[in-house]
Amino acid sequence: MNATQSNENVIERRSPVDNSVTWSGTWATSHEIACAVQRASLSFKSWSRTTLEKRIELVKKYASFLQAHRAAIARTITLESGKPLWESDLEVLSAIAKVDNAIEAIRKRRWTTSEGAGSTYSAIRFNPLGMIVVLGPYNLPLHLPGAHIVPALLAGNTVLFKPSEKAPAVGDWILRAWQSTDPPDYTLGCIHGAVDQAKWAVGAQETAGVLFTGSYAAGKQLHHQLAGRPECLLALEMGGNNPIVIDRVKSRPAAIATIIQSAYITSGQRCTCARRLIVVNHSENQGFLEELSRSIAKIHVGNPLAESQPFMGTLVSCQSAANILAVQEELRANGAMVLNEAKASEACGAMLTPGLIVLNDRTPSDEEHFGPLVTATLAEDFDDAIEVANRTKYGLAAGLLSDDPSAYYHFINRVRAGIVNWNSPTTGASGRLPFGGTGASGNHRPSGYFAADYCSYPVASIENHQLHLPGNLPPGLQEIF
Repeated sequence: MNATQSNENVIERRSPVDNSVTWSGTWATSHEIACAVQRASLSFKSWSRTTLEKRIELVKKYASFLQAHRAAIARTITLESGKPLWESDLEVLSAIAKVDNAIEAIRKRRWTTSEGAGSTYSAIRFNPLGMIVVLGPYNLPLHLPGAHIVPALLAGNTVLFKPSEKAPAVGDWILRAWQSTDPPDYTLGCIHGAVDQAKWAVGAQETAGVLFTGSYAAGKQLHHQLAGRPECLLALEMGGNNPIVIDRVKSRPAAIATIIQSAYITSGQRCTCARRLIVVNHSENQGFLEELSRSIAKIHVGNPLAESQPFMGTLVSCQSAANILAVQEELRANGAMVLNEAKASEACGAMLTPGLIVLNDRTPSDEEHFGPLVTATLAEDFDDAIEVANRTKYGLAAGLLSDDPSAYYHFINRVRAGIVNWNSPTTGASGRLPFGGTGASGNHRPSGYFAADYCSYPVASIENHQLHLPGNLPPGLQEIF
């Protein structure tokens, strides 16, 4: 994880970019986490009674802090995640925009409503859950935790946040931004650590909900840990083995640009990155892979802090890069043809060039390989391409490149994914849409615009302004009154 233990207690997080120390400190102890859980739980009593308008005021101040410190936060994101500075800056802007989207979502999806006639009404209100644990990822360490934290706070929950151990300094920026709003005590707490610290926080009896972004393996462990606790909400936003299908397109450069942005942005370290390229066997697609390969070879990979910004920087660690190279060698050993070989930089072991491999077997292991490595498959026809696209336990994102609207309508009704994009990168997402998937990609708790839904629960009421005797009593009671 590019982290070292400098003595018995102190942990250092070192940047995959230049090996500089981005954060040093200690992981939280079980006692410290128990105290943090208790403080956040006690704070819930008063915070949940705070008006929505007051909460909105504070989250807007949070966004203002992010804007005021945009450059410094973006640099921290780059140093910890390895993504280029231009991309980190866009992440800060996305985190800022998330605030207004979350405010709009809670007003539209979680607003008190009532209807009725005379003095009798039916009403729906929404109450917060309690103290919620948010477990953040490293690939978008500001935006994705914020996509849980902001809606949770707006709904009246208190939050205990554990950043990824690979992005602790960004986690501290999130806490600092919230504290700048002068909020009530411990509405948002932050604990640092790894797997043990997450387990301790999740396992606390006071924990009313767990909001997680990360791998399927880690999400499955959380699901197991909470077995037997149906009262604790679990929202899992996990990975994907995402397909992008190339049908008939007039503009081959546009198709290639869309594939590159789908597959290699953030050095392939997004859950929505295209992992599998499926090319329909049309005459129009002859030579497509060769042309794509030539374009991939020209992608600018380099120092993410350089003045001349690259498209790709580093992976989050040298180990992550080594894992991708190991997968590449396994595929090659099984007979796959390497069109573009992923290679490590001599200057930086966490930096890889993008890889493209043509499979001779269309059913390799169904795993999410988090890095700049894409497999390509030829499909016999369009229906075959959809069938190949659905050969995965995941169901997060899928993309279609086609100039034929009827092909898209056929595709969207048959492909299995929670995010389906047409002539747009698989990594493209709107803050005003839900974000989540099926299968091993989630547990039917989509984030994004729908995060407001899992941060509160509906309370249904039948209300009368005055107690009165019913006009029609049931049999057996009519003679009593």
